[in-house]
Amino acid sequence: MDETTHGKSLLGEFLSTRRAQLKPADVDLPDYGDRRRVPGLRREELAQLAGVSVAYYIRLEQGLSFNASPQVLDALATALRLDDAERRHLHTLSGEPRRRRRRRLPAERVGPAVRQLVDAFGDSPVVVVGRRSDVLAWNPAGHALIAGHLAPDSPDQASTRPNTARLIFLDAHTQDLYVDWPRKARDVVGKLRQAVGEFPGDPQLASLIGELTMHSPQFAALWSQHRVRAWGTAEYRMRHPVVGELEVLQHSLPVPREQGIRLVVTTAAAGSASQAALRLLNQSLRPTTEDPKASRSATARVAPVTTPPHA
Repeated sequence: MDETTHGKSLLGEFLSTRRAQLKPADVDLPDYGDRRRVPGLRREELAQLAGVSVAYYIRLEQGLSFNASPQVLDALATALRLDDAERRHLHTLSGEPRRRRRRRLPAERVGPAVRQLVDAFGDSPVVVVGRRSDVLAWNPAGHALIAGHLAPDSPDQASTRPNTARLIFLDAHTQDLYVDWPRKARDVVGKLRQAVGEFPGDPQLASLIGELTMHSPQFAALWSQHRVRAWGTAEYRMRHPVVGELEVLQHSLPVPREQGIRLVVTTAAAGSASQAALRLLNQSLRPTTEDPKASRSATARVAPVTTPPHA
């Protein structure tokens, strides 16, 4: 499958999958029960709801037409009951061929400005992730919170660099870390869906998705649903092996002028037991005797990103 064909399938698969997930009753249409031969809405029903011709909609779903007007895309998004993140994803996929002519994406690096930004969060756990969800850097608290079972310097080397999607689906420690693992898994898959739309033709991203599909039935099932999640703020309950259960907010912050790179900062409510647990986690990282070298290791070293076959 060449890049153009693959690009066309992204829009078509998204439309057809989301159409199949809508029941007639969801949009106030009559349900003919056993006489319906397709799951969800028919193409003509969705076209009617969106106010476009059936022939035009079929061309969109078959990947034979691109660059639909924003008004048509918004009408389809409304008919499909898409949320804001999914609506943006639909617009992104519609412009696929034009975006494929952009220059090659630069290698992801964490420069001095990003390291200063990580240090500015003090003892709050911080993880720097790239467009493929690779861990580019973390501070000691970020490492201890999400991956204390891995070597602290693992982001430094291409052969050992962790990937948060791999950790969620293929690492038993990380799966046990989230009390509501299915919800965290849905969020991770939804963000990868968004990444595929934003960075089409990335062979390492495609390889990651193929690997997860082959090795995790849960990932394969979620990936087939074409759900999209926006980066933002999410609340999770965690079950940490050192400090026990805690409720946290994970804030995903885009880094200016660094396409696709984000800081994931974890916080807890002021005065809560969870905030006390995060403080205890930081205290467990401090050496018994103050070591000047240890105090200067707040930010992981920098290395260009090349996703290894297995993180």
